[in-house]
Parts: sequence; C-alpha cells; structure tokens
Amino acid sequence: MIHRPELLPDTYTSASPWWKNAVLYQVYPRSFQDTNGDGIGDLEGICSRLDYLADLGIDIVWISPIYRSPQADNGYDISDYRDIDPLFGDLAAFDRLVARAHELGMRIVMDLVVNHTSIEHPWFLESASSVHSPRRDWYYWRDARPGMEPGTPGAQPNNWESFFGGSAWEYDPRSGQYYLHLFAREQPDLNWENPRVREAVYEMMNWWLDRGVDGFRVDAIDVISKAPGLPDGGPARAPFGVGHELYADGPRLHEFLQEMNARTFAHHPGTFTVGEASNASPESALLFCAPERGEFNMLIQFEHMNVGLEDGKFSPRPLQEGELAGVFTRWQETLGERGWNALYLENHDQPRSVARFGDAEAYWRESATALATAYFLQRGTPFIYQGQEIGMLGGSFSAPSDFRDVESLTYLAGCGDNHVPGGVATMSRDNGRTPMQWDDSPTAGFTSAHPWISIPPSASRINVAAQMQDPSSILSYYKALIDARHRIPALTDGTFDRIDVGDPALFTYCRRTSCSEVLVMVNLSGTARAPHLPSPDEAWTPSRWTLYLGNVDEPGAGGSPDGQNEEDYSLPPCASMRPWEARVYVHALSAPRDRKRSSVRLSVSR
Repeated sequence: MIHRPELLPDTYTSASPWWKNAVLYQVYPRSFQDTNGDGIGDLEGICSRLDYLADLGIDIVWISPIYRSPQADNGYDISDYRDIDPLFGDLAAFDRLVARAHELGMRIVMDLVVNHTSIEHPWFLESASSVHSPRRDWYYWRDARPGMEPGTPGAQPNNWESFFGGSAWEYDPRSGQYYLHLFAREQPDLNWENPRVREAVYEMMNWWLDRGVDGFRVDAIDVISKAPGLPDGGPARAPFGVGHELYADGPRLHEFLQEMNARTFAHHPGTFTVGEASNASPESALLFCAPERGEFNMLIQFEHMNVGLEDGKFSPRPLQEGELAGVFTRWQETLGERGWNALYLENHDQPRSVARFGDAEAYWRESATALATAYFLQRGTPFIYQGQEIGMLGGSFSAPSDFRDVESLTYLAGCGDNHVPGGVATMSRDNGRTPMQWDDSPTAGFTSAHPWISIPPSASRINVAAQMQDPSSILSYYKALIDARHRIPALTDGTFDRIDVGDPALFTYCRRTSCSEVLVMVNLSGTARAPHLPSPDEAWTPSRWTLYLGNVDEPGAGGSPDGQNEEDYSLPPCASMRPWEARVYVHALSAPRDRKRSSVRLSVSR
C-alpha cells in the first residue's frame, strides 16, 4: 500500500451544511457487539465500540431499528416507536450512547420506518379490533374482489405483490376484510392519506429529535403514497413485483415529504436526513434532495445495487465491464451541484460488496480497496456498513436452517424442498447481517454465547484485530480515504468529471475546486489495463500529479523497493494498472509537508 499523508492539508475542510464533509457508519445492532451474553448485539455493545469508530474517523453513526418490536423483520416491524426493544437495552442505555457519541464528536442517526408498523403496534391492534374502530382507516382495509369469496385464492382486493414475495394482502377472518402489507404480513402499511396518521408520526419524530437524536434515515419512504383506488398493477418489473408502479412515487409522495420536513426537521436546524427510495432515478432523485425542495438532505437509491438483477434478486448475472461505473457516472452527472448523493456499496439489505462486485478469491484485498476508492471519493456523503472496512465476505448458507432473513425464508418456502439455490446463498440479506468480526476467536469477539446467526468461517483471518496494526490492511486503507475526505476541499465541494481513458473497466474521474484537485483511477477488473489519458493536454502531465494513495505497490516504478527513498516514489497516471489497482492523486500545488513519513509497503496480503 502506498500512503503519503504528508500531502494532505493540516486541517479539516469546512463544510456547509456540515454533513457534506462527513463520513457515515451504519451499525446493525443485533450483529455489532453483544455485552450481556445472549448472542445478540446491544446498545451497551455499540457504546463500547464508539472509540473504535472515532479512531476510524466516523462523523455519523446510523443505527438500524432498535425500537420495541416482535422482530418479524429484525426490527423493521415496530410495535412501539417511543421505546427501546429489551433485546438491545432501554432508553437509559440509548441516552448514554448518544451522550458518549457526542463527547467523541459523532452524531447519532436513527433508522425510522413509517411506511408500516408491526401487527402488534397498538394502532393496528385497535384498527383490527372492529370495522367501526376509530383507527380503522389508519391502515388499508379492503373487501375481497367483487364476486369472489373472501379468503379464497384470487379474492385479494388487487394483484399487488409484496417485496418479500406473494400477495401484498392478508385476509382477516374476523372482519372478512384484507389489510395491505407491501412487506411481510406482520408489517401492515399505514394510510398516509389520513392526516391523523401523519400527525402521530410527526409528533413521534419530534419526540426523538428533542431527546437528542441528530437525524433519521427513513426506510422505504417512496412507497407511502399509493395510487387512488388501489387498482391492479401491470406486469412485474424485476427486481420488483406486480403493482410496484402504483405504490412507488405515488401522487402525494412529495406533498407528504415536504409536510414532514416542515413539521419536524425545519424545527431542528442541522438535522441529518436521508430517505430510502427503491424506485428513484437520477432525475427523480432531485425531487427528494434538491435543497429548495425542502425534503431530504440526500437519498439512498438502488440503481447500482440492482444492476444485473433483471431476472430477479436471486438470479444475478455477471456484470459487464464498465456497467457499475456507468451507473455511478450517471448519478454524479445528473445530480451535479443541484443534489447530493448518499454513496454506498453495502448495507443490511445487501450482500458484501467484495463478494458481489469484486474478486473475493484471487484479489480479496485489492478488489475491496478498489471498490472503496471507486465510490468513496465521488461527490456526496460516503456510507460505510459495519465490517465493510475490513473486507467482510458474508455468510456460508447451505440449508434453509442457516437463514434468518424473512425475505430469504419466504422465497425458500416457495421452492418446496431443502435445496438452497446459489442465488439465494449469495444474494440473501443475511450475508450483510452476520456478526461483526472483531478477532479470530470462535465467536469473533462478538459474543461469549452462541450467536443469533452463524459466524462466517472467514472470521479467523478477516477481523479487526488482524488489521488494526497492519498499515497495508483494508482497514488502514479506509482510514486513509476518510482522512482525505475530511482534508481535501475538492472531495467536499469539488465538481465530478469522468475521464475517458479508452477502457470501460477503468473508472477514472477528477474532483476539482479552485484550490484543489484530485484524480481517482480504479481498475475494476481482474486483468491489467493500460489507461490512455487525453492528450495532448497539460492537465495530464506526470509532473502535475502526486500519488497520495495506492492499493498495490510498484517496485521499480520510480521509488526504491527497499523503502530507503520513499519520498521520491513516483507512479505517473499513464502507467499501466494492475488487476483491481486503485490510485488517488493530488494536484502538486506545493511541496509536501514533512508531517510524517510516507507509508509505502512492498508486501501485499491477500
């Protein structure tokens, strides 16, 4: 690994708003750190690891749902919005976590689910108690299809399909009606057309913000507005099911979001807000995150994660060269300086990026760091998912009993046997939910008990302890990326310009401001490639650029293999790129400072 921290400015770049210069880390609580010996992570465990996150350079900690819940969908089915589930702790433990994070200069963002609740939420229990309940219209209740016997196949009010498979309607024999659930049957959809529902949601959000929470990541927010009359949908549009076009980006969606902002975020200046939108395009994303719209700071979109899934989530195809970079580029160029990107490759709903997009066998370290470089330095706020910073690979699933994810289990139930299709094993959400790998002990330092989901075999070699003191590790590489994001002005406010270097596998772009420039070059393939930079052009002369960071070493390329002349190390942008090689250059505006010795390591672990 090549790392020259002395090339960076001494101070952090100022940013307005503050989150433009921030790095976010997502914690999946049940898999992060267990402290009470029940095999499930908890709030005290998160608190105990905040120093690790501070050392990594994290500014924002996004915590997946910790509200009281029956855990049908691992907390995304909320039964009490104003309490902590006993699995994770209590409100006092949460307050301690927030206070400690603030002491360390980090902010806490909660995951909020307001498209639906749990069937055990008091609102739904009252709604389901009678067709005459005052809260009946807090949810979507409908009669069977005309002429059909309620509860029989095909009698559902419409043909919409759940995100998790099967009908989006559940029959209630007590009332003879159906309720709508776009996700699991335990997650009934709230009726956002009802102003009393919206008022209750806004009151709850303000309650948390007043308590000290710094913002929200709002789950599945683009499906809160449904088409009037809930008509039948057209053919399925993979990877989504039938009806998606009638409940995603509904007619009142942006009206609701602007009202939410006005009633909550606007009263708490500096609040961090990000919405999740499965249907967003670069063009529609501006409706969510252009500042003048008054909705969200940024948007979590799915386009790059859905590449190659035309035949369905569990039937992925290999990506074509340049396909992933092409989606990145389209989002960067369309949002431009009008909107703001949430930059990510992993979260609790996705398999591990090095397993999905990289080469976990032959080039584990190189592809993990190449992918990190490709997305992390674009215009936007970078998100890191727990374990991504050490190159975690996901689980080992060979039987249905290995899974915990409701989506995967629902799909396997439809397969009708004990066989696990390869697409399910590789694409299941459980791949992102295995316990954090802290050390090489049998339970990876996560728990002293039997973990709620199996520890991956790779934990014995891929763990924080193994990488903490290794300057060439994936963890060290992420620290270098984070340091650059914090200190280089071009990586905060700079423009994004894709550079055509004559090969679709080479993702090359430049970030520019009037006072700084960064050139990012990444080979997103397993073969050596030669870039052909634009010429003749003074902007690409080797003397203009100094290599700040590289994920592989190049003995003999201008520096000394024995490390005795590291300061003279040179690798021009025109040099051929090895498989999964990444380089980050800074414009040589002045001589480098002697802040600390360059880190040029000639051994690369795999």
